[in-house]
Amino acid sequence: MTGRQADQLTMMHDINANQQARGLPPTDIEGINVRKGTHTRFQVGVKRAFDIVVVSCILLFLAPLFGILSLLVATSGRPIFFAHERIGRHGKPFKCLKFRSMAVDAKERLEEILRTDPAAAEEWRLTRKLKNDPRVTKIGAWLRKTSLDELPQLVNVLRGDMSLVGPRPVTHDEVLQYGEHRVYYMQNRPGITGLWQVSGRSDIDFQRRVDMDAFYVQNWSLTRDIMILFMTARVVFAREGAY
Repeated sequence: MTGRQADQLTMMHDINANQQARGLPPTDIEGINVRKGTHTRFQVGVKRAFDIVVVSCILLFLAPLFGILSLLVATSGRPIFFAHERIGRHGKPFKCLKFRSMAVDAKERLEEILRTDPAAAEEWRLTRKLKNDPRVTKIGAWLRKTSLDELPQLVNVLRGDMSLVGPRPVTHDEVLQYGEHRVYYMQNRPGITGLWQVSGRSDIDFQRRVDMDAFYVQNWSLTRDIMILFMTARVVFAREGAY
């Protein structure tokens, strides 16, 4: 067994250990080709170094904007930040940060909506989103439209929870729906942006997003990451597909 094959096998065992700890069914290690889409240590190091350098520069430049947005969010109550648990690399959970864009009692409101509105319940089942979401505050709607609600995730990148570009960060329940693609999702740090974000975002159904995440991991390159970052800037300024 080569060093890389040993690394791959160790990674798969780590993924399964974290999946089982979170109540997820284990991946069949013998029945999956783990070589395709598995990055070398050098590639992982290059991607991580790129993230740290770029995010550090962005945070220094945007520090005043962070302060202004925090004050705006505070006008609709506290907390200013929303930390929701997502599944990260190798199946490890982490707190994904955003500026709070919903009412403080958003969870209770969602339960009520899904119980009383069949159309909204079906939309949520298919996309895990609501296009006309009554839980969103006025400030929150603007933050989402401009994607500024995701700026705090830059801190997640510095912590090593996320990457600038990667699969969309998903919840425990959403990981269950990834099926055979789950292993590809867990090979990478989830990203602030990715193929899904620059290809229609909320206009794409859940299964298509899963396929895009798997394709990204299987075909990763630093050049592709840079291209996605430039495409993200275009999408954000055009305000395409966000709600």
